[in-house]
Formats: sequence, C-alpha cells, structure tokens
Amino acid sequence: MKPLIQLKNIHKSYPLDGFDLEILKGIDLEINAGEFVAIMGPSGSGKSTLMNILGCLDTPTSGSYILDGVNVENLSADELATIRNRKIGFVFQGFNLLSRTSAMENVELPMVYAGVDDDERLQKAKDALISVGLGERLYHQPNQLSGGQQQRVAIARAIVNNAPIIFADEPTGNLDTKMSVEIMQLFSKLNADLKRTIILVTHEEDIALYAKRIIKIVDGEIHSDTVNKTRKIK
Repeated sequence: MKPLIQLKNIHKSYPLDGFDLEILKGIDLEINAGEFVAIMGPSGSGKSTLMNILGCLDTPTSGSYILDGVNVENLSADELATIRNRKIGFVFQGFNLLSRTSAMENVELPMVYAGVDDDERLQKAKDALISVGLGERLYHQPNQLSGGQQQRVAIARAIVNNAPIIFADEPTGNLDTKMSVEIMQLFSKLNADLKRTIILVTHEEDIALYAKRIIKIVDGEIHSDTVNKTRKIK
C-alpha cells in the first residue's frame, strides 16, 4: 500500500535581505493512512514550515510532495484550496473561530465552501458538535465558550467534511493542563475510532506522547523518527 503522504527531498527557502534563507533542507518523509504523528522541534527548527507544506498552505521551493497519490507541489492556489477542502481539516492554537457566530455556523463553514445543501449541512454540523461533546452548546458564540470548548468547535469543524487528515498546530498551546488532556484524548479517539490520520505539531513533550510516532526536526532536517513506546492513551 502506498503512503498517504510522501515527501522527497523537500527544500524551502525564503528571500531575506538579498539572499535565500533555507528553512527546510531536504526532507524525506512518509506517513501512512491512520497514523498519529507528532512533529516536534524548537522554535525556528522548521516544524511549522513543514506543517504548512504538508497541509497545502504553502509550496516547497524544490522537491516532490505526493498526497494521496496526487503530486501537489506545482498545483495552483485554487487546486490546493480544493484539496484542502476535500482531504484536510485544520486545528490551530488560536482556535480561528468566527466571532459573533454560533458554534453551528462555524462548523458549517467548510461545507458552505463545498456546496453542501442547507439541510445536510445543518445535520452534519450538529452531529459533529455532538461527537465532540458540545450537543448543549450548538448555538453558543465563541465568547460564551471556554477555551477547551472553543477548541472542540474547531475540531468539529475539522472533521465535518470527513477529511481523512487532521493537522493540529499547537492545539493545546492556549489551554490549561486539564483541558489539554481532554483535547488530546479527543484526538486519540478520532484516530482510533474514526481512523483519521492525525499530524500534530507541538513543542511539548507530554503532548507529543499521545502520538504513535514522534518526528523531531532540528535546523530544517529530520533529526529522529521513532515509534512512541510510552504512548499516553488516557
């Protein structure tokens, strides 16, 4: 079976003061469907740049990226947007919810872009929010929800289109310890029960331990790629 994600010799540079600053330096990486992977590294290591390329939010300077059998490194912005909408859900540290908009409306948003009709959209949004434990908060706005509840809305939004891949960029960064544990348990459940591929970026060792595989990035290169034998389940 072919990998869901395959990177070959990925480089990424940005122009800076008359020269090119190289962030990623020849990344080779394969991720199979159903994996739960944590990408770790210090600030400036390139982990967020790698996440942006994996999530089709950015393109590499050179190298090959095959996502679910499709070469994506040279696709147009519109083509990348279509792939993101169909195959990828995102969860960010800052939740990225629309203010003055209900949980239901936030979760509906990806389906609006996908052209899902009203009745189906409402039902799917409701089901997704119930699945993350927010059945009694459907019409609450973000300022009426705790940080943990806002992140649950973001997760519901990420899964509502049945995207096979969930990218989580420092998803517990704005949460306390108790809420962080609850959110990571939810990701573990999505991976185990719904077979979603989870790719998590974090600098926190205790958060990375929820993943089945831990990749460490140092100075734009993969420093280690190991199976997590001390995985947190609960």
